[in-house]
Parts: sequence; structure tokens; C-alpha cells
Amino acid sequence: MTRPPTAAQRRVIGAADPTTGRLRGTQGQLAALVNRGLAFRHPRPPHDHFLTPAGHRVRETPDALPDGPEAAPVTPAPPAAEGGAGVFAARIGGEDAPAGGPSRTREVRSAWAGLLELRRMTHADGAVDRPCGWERTHLVQAAALALEAAGHRPAGADAGDGGYRVRATPQPEAVAVHEPGPQALRACAATLEQAGWQTGEYTEPRTGVRYVLASPRRV
Repeated sequence: MTRPPTAAQRRVIGAADPTTGRLRGTQGQLAALVNRGLAFRHPRPPHDHFLTPAGHRVRETPDALPDGPEAAPVTPAPPAAEGGAGVFAARIGGEDAPAGGPSRTREVRSAWAGLLELRRMTHADGAVDRPCGWERTHLVQAAALALEAAGHRPAGADAGDGGYRVRATPQPEAVAVHEPGPQALRACAATLEQAGWQTGEYTEPRTGVRYVLASPRRV
């Protein structure tokens, strides 16, 4: 039976970026996680390390993380992109966040590349054209990352500024994407279809507002 991760390794896993699974730690810690199948090293520079699905399960299972004195939190390091601060998070729209710039663009591209690599590693056929298991359990973040990586602008805190908003829905494996402009809404749908999502355009019966319903494609 494979030995469980050490307390130090569990702390590194616990501090992983919740959206992309990007890891920060010593080379020895990261290499050990790769050897255990809990992480993988991205083949392209800057060769960041990311959690595998097994690593995500360790992170999301409270009993798998250390407790007691060893459980002191690890402060996440800034994203690999220069000028970043804090932990990367896909912008779902409506946040009071600073305008995107070159550093944000690099962060998003790196996160999207890491997600494609996660698809390749977790699909039996190595496909990258359809969502993986992580995306199915993080629908809003996954759809938002696909949109932001394709250059769509997330909505700001002011509802009148335009931009996309991705929201959870009562339907299983489905998110709603809102965009004030009809052409921009259709462009969001096209981007998600290219990223492996199924989409359909609907109208809210009480408000008459058009929105896109998107679900991860399985085949």
C-alpha cells in the first residue's frame, strides 16, 4: 500500500491554488509529490507543478490534511507570472478587481495551459478537447477560466459596465453565462463550445434576459 503523504507534503497540497492546483514548495517536496502521483510538472516553462486528480482528492478531504501543531497554514506564493499577488482565481464576473494587464494575461495563460495538461493526463485517450473531472466539480471556475483565457472581459462590480458573469444553476453540471450584448453572449457560447462545453441560449421567463446555459461535454 502506498504510504500517505507526510505532514510537510500535506501542507504543500493544502496550500495549492484552489482553482488551478498550482503548487509551491521546495524542489524536493514537489518531486516527492510527483513520484507519489499527486502532482505533475508542466512540460513548458516556467515548469510549474500542479495537483493531479489524486492530489485534489487529498486537498479536498479534510481527514487527509494535517491537524494539530503541524497544521500551521502555509502562505501561498504569488503566481508564476511577474507582478502577480496572492493566489490565482478565475474571474467569474462581478468582482471588485483591478483591470487586467500583462501580468494578469500571463497568469491566465499559465492557468489555462495547466488545465489543458490536466485534461491530457487524466483522460485515458490523452484528449484535451473536453473538460476533465476537476472541471466538473468546479463548473463556475472552469467556465470562467475558459472565457478569460480566450480574451473575454469579466464584468466588474458595476452591473452597467458589461462583461460576462458566470453563475451556478440548480441544474447538475450546468452554469449560466450572462452578457448584456447579444453578440458578446453568442461569442461566449462559441468560446465554451471550442473549449469542450455544450451550450444553449435561453430566456429568463420573468425578466426576458437572454443567457447561455453551458455543460461540460463528455465525448
